[in-house]
Amino acid sequence: MSSTDTGRRTLAEELRLQLADEIVRGALQPGTALDESELARRFNVSRTPVREAIRQLAASGLVDSRPHRGAVVARPSDAQVVGMFEAMAELEALCAGFAAERMTGAERRALEGVHEDLGALVRLGDPQRFHEANEVFHGAVYAGAHNAYLTEITVATRARLQPFRRAQFRNLGRLAKSHAEHDRVVRAILRGDRDGAVKAMQAHIMTVCEEYGVYADTRGVLTPEPSLSRETRATHPTP
Repeated sequence: MSSTDTGRRTLAEELRLQLADEIVRGALQPGTALDESELARRFNVSRTPVREAIRQLAASGLVDSRPHRGAVVARPSDAQVVGMFEAMAELEALCAGFAAERMTGAERRALEGVHEDLGALVRLGDPQRFHEANEVFHGAVYAGAHNAYLTEITVATRARLQPFRRAQFRNLGRLAKSHAEHDRVVRAILRGDRDGAVKAMQAHIMTVCEEYGVYADTRGVLTPEPSLSRETRATHPTP
């Protein structure tokens, strides 16, 4: 799955992932200028994919890009990060709830298969491959909702949060915990339990928010306030 996922990425997306990783890890500090020509030379590409990657990073709040003034690494506020996760939790919960009602038999079997693949990747302990398979898992839930508009806005929101979601997989033991959270979502969908699927997905996404806070706190970058995280967690209790 990982090779297929990678094969779908454009050059701009590959650059975005690389730069987002460096920003989230703190290798590129807030205020650092992102010069298109310099980045093009560094990655041996033209300026066009670099420009698109910077545009995508700006949508995630990782870059402040202003016309005629260039782009600099930004520091998303606590409220911005938590707010995006709150919206993501609600959108994915809607998808999971609809999927519990609308998924075909073939789609349910495919979801089970992806879930099993993720279990194998937990045992391998490979965060990058787990992240790639995780994208397939969530995509299967979106598709299973059979609501094109909901899928469109969920995918768009997910793209903005991708750097933060990807980073938290580096936390010790996070892969196994994520897989266990997925298991509750899968079980609810397979038994056609809309309310259970909604609650399980909400809890999963808000846990991702908290795990990102842990990751960022250990590195002193992009840290959501613990108080905000706890409040949002209380809004979406674990089922």
